[in-house]
Amino acid sequence: MVTTKNKDLKQYGLDVKKAHWNLDPELLQQRTIEMGMGTETANGTLNIGTGKFTGRSPKDRFLVKDDYTKDKVWWGRTNKPISSENFNKLYDEVVSYLSGKEVYVRDAAVCADPKYRMNVRTVTEYPWSNFFIKNMFLRLTKEELADFEEEWLVLCAPGYEAPNPEAFGIRQGNFSILDFTRKVALVGGSAYTGEMKKGIFSALNLILPVEKNVLPMHCSANVGEDGETAIFFGLSGTGKTTLSADPNRKLIGDDEHGWTPENTIFNFEGGCYAKVIDLSEEKEPEIYRAIKRGALLENVVYREGTKEIDFENSTITQNTRVSYPIEHIEKIQVPSYAGNPKNIFFLTCDAFGVLPPISKLTPGQAAYHFISGYTAKVAGTEAGITEPVPSFSACFGEPFMPLHPTVYAEMLSTKMKETGVNVWLINTGWSGGPYGVGSRIKLKYTRAMISAAMQGALEHVEFQEHPIFGLHMPKYVPNVPTEMLDPMNTWLQKGVYISKAIQLAHSFHINFDKFVNQANDEILHGGPLIDAHQILDHI
Repeated sequence: MVTTKNKDLKQYGLDVKKAHWNLDPELLQQRTIEMGMGTETANGTLNIGTGKFTGRSPKDRFLVKDDYTKDKVWWGRTNKPISSENFNKLYDEVVSYLSGKEVYVRDAAVCADPKYRMNVRTVTEYPWSNFFIKNMFLRLTKEELADFEEEWLVLCAPGYEAPNPEAFGIRQGNFSILDFTRKVALVGGSAYTGEMKKGIFSALNLILPVEKNVLPMHCSANVGEDGETAIFFGLSGTGKTTLSADPNRKLIGDDEHGWTPENTIFNFEGGCYAKVIDLSEEKEPEIYRAIKRGALLENVVYREGTKEIDFENSTITQNTRVSYPIEHIEKIQVPSYAGNPKNIFFLTCDAFGVLPPISKLTPGQAAYHFISGYTAKVAGTEAGITEPVPSFSACFGEPFMPLHPTVYAEMLSTKMKETGVNVWLINTGWSGGPYGVGSRIKLKYTRAMISAAMQGALEHVEFQEHPIFGLHMPKYVPNVPTEMLDPMNTWLQKGVYISKAIQLAHSFHINFDKFVNQANDEILHGGPLIDAHQILDHI
């Protein structure tokens, strides 16, 4: 345990039975097991269950609407308002609930670049929630802890549920709320650890662009031996973690980064929070090997009669997870920031088989596809889905973006022009037809395309324009079959392909309608063609 100044929790209204400050992971693991809240796997990894909530509850996420936020936040379905009065009442309820209990306090930081670092103090009801923060936030030295003063406070009380939700202006007993004036993230009624992580991430997604002119990004990033950085955006299932974990490059981070005015990239976090459903050493060796003592598993199931994990078992949830310090990955960038990116990859799993496996984007197209954040859900991923369904999440992370998506997109477009970075759209989904007809693009080909882009092998090849999406498709990529580079060539019936492509383009336009009034002309012209004569002229 490390001594920290300013250890009085009464400044937050907390009068607790005992506060455990900055316990080392071994003690946190021991206490979790002694309290009957977790078990150890065969290799000593702590395994816990998060109870009722095995994922975030986006409908129960709120931002306090006050003088600071009222004209900044993109209010609506994603960013729901709550009054300062109701927040204060809930805060007092949580403080009252935690008072008289033993709590666990973690002093840590976010944002690896010292210029943008933000200190965060987290007070948790459960020891393993504190363990998660130890893994995910930046771990501080004894000297840094000795002089620690927090900028934000996280209060996490999974055992508290609001008895009369309507009286507090919330939907049900659980909640995750950010107050940018008081600088407090309040989590109640849910033990899912991702609520704390994404709460602070959401706070940074407003603070950094508004106050620091830093572009926050829901992405992974790595850097080569030559110092060239690459960024990977993508929703769940698109290959973001897999493709950024390159044995020939150093991992900067796997989820959340900032792009500074000085044109550097920094990791927000000190760890990784990865899905482990269907995990194997063959498919995801870095993640598989990171699951060892010091990591925290959530909601996984053991093989019967053993303490060996059954990664294929989704009895509790499909969203089984592990958090671990980034040092559990063998090849990492230390400290976790690097220079200006040379290449950005937007990853999409297009289950319609329409989008090219690789295409280069103009600044306008990059902003359009960034705002769109497209991928597709396939049969079996959710109840009732029997064929591919388009899925859009603005900026590849809409649930965590307090500002209007065009704010982030215009920042990205400006960065592209200032730095000359290349932006590529990578389809990790289907070719030769939609899901159920065509086949999934082989990982070895996707890796070859990304390698070619990063190595500059596509700088002098000829490109052709996609007739509907206007994307620029290379005619040659080393170690990739040429016939697959134009997706129309892989379909038996070109008319059916065109019909399916127009259908997907129409979905893009319908989704983009809500952004039209805030998007500039360059962004609007970055979308698919919709005029039939234009399409025919390109075919």
